[in-house]
Amino acid sequence: MAKITVYNVRDFEKPLYQELNHDRFELKLMEEPLTADNVETANGSVGVLIDGTTNADAELLAALKGLGIKYCFTRFVGYNNIDLDAASARDIMVARVPSYSPYSVAELALTLGLDLVRHVTEATDNTNQGDFLLHQGYFANEIDHLTVGIIGVGHMGAAEAKLWHNLGAEVLGYQRTPNDNPDVDFVSLNELLMQSDIVSIHVPYFPGENDLMIGAIEIGNMKNQAVLVNTARGELIDTAAVADALADGNLAGYAADVIPDENAIDGKQFDSLDDIPDPELLSLMKHYPNVIITPHMGYDTEPATKDMIKVSLQNFQDAIDTGETENQIK
Repeated sequence: MAKITVYNVRDFEKPLYQELNHDRFELKLMEEPLTADNVETANGSVGVLIDGTTNADAELLAALKGLGIKYCFTRFVGYNNIDLDAASARDIMVARVPSYSPYSVAELALTLGLDLVRHVTEATDNTNQGDFLLHQGYFANEIDHLTVGIIGVGHMGAAEAKLWHNLGAEVLGYQRTPNDNPDVDFVSLNELLMQSDIVSIHVPYFPGENDLMIGAIEIGNMKNQAVLVNTARGELIDTAAVADALADGNLAGYAADVIPDENAIDGKQFDSLDDIPDPELLSLMKHYPNVIITPHMGYDTEPATKDMIKVSLQNFQDAIDTGETENQIK
């Protein structure tokens, strides 16, 4: 029976791994992420399963190769934390989970957008400090009077579009190749930015191709009272431009479940906000409560977690049985 070492497994996930394994593999479930310091824990395994908390760089992949590891798979959609060239050079296969329950992220994106539009965080922040005044800034619109723009109408973007459409909002979409989605009116990116009250991003991140795709120019094309929601990748947004727009009143709010350089911040607890090692992110978060940052929790639902585990284990099964998997990257 092949042995697979799985990293960053939380207690409540352990029975899910055992249930969905169906006795196919010997699973070693590690609570901590895979790092250069604990790579020896993978000894005796044919493959490792990681998530976005592991920086699988050339050094770590070399160490895995030295242990005889053939497969370095991620249970996430994104794989920019894995050095694909280094993996290929060491003949280590990389695979991912291309999709999981799309409503996990879509529901969070909707929640964040609606929170900002209805000023829920701002109001509760005030009431928690004893301020129960009905401030003019709480004045808001209703869902059936909102226009929501979805950038990237794939699985997750389409799921969010359906949620908003069913609630009565007008939904605009931008996609390089528009599809036949009955919930969305496809327009150019510039039209979407100019017309939307909420702009939500669901595009994959391709390093060197779409870095900072939403910057000062794009934000400048948005309505002054619009809000921006990012549940895709932190590298897609120019956080300094967002902070400037908030300070100038050119953007009403920003919510994100993802941040740049997540490995330096996510999964860690800092003594204070000022200890965050990213000055641009810190400057942005100083605009709370008009800025909401969540700890990459969009995927953290039971249906999505089960999907990740099932597809990941099937990736290993296919790779071992046939030498390839439909979800391999290298």
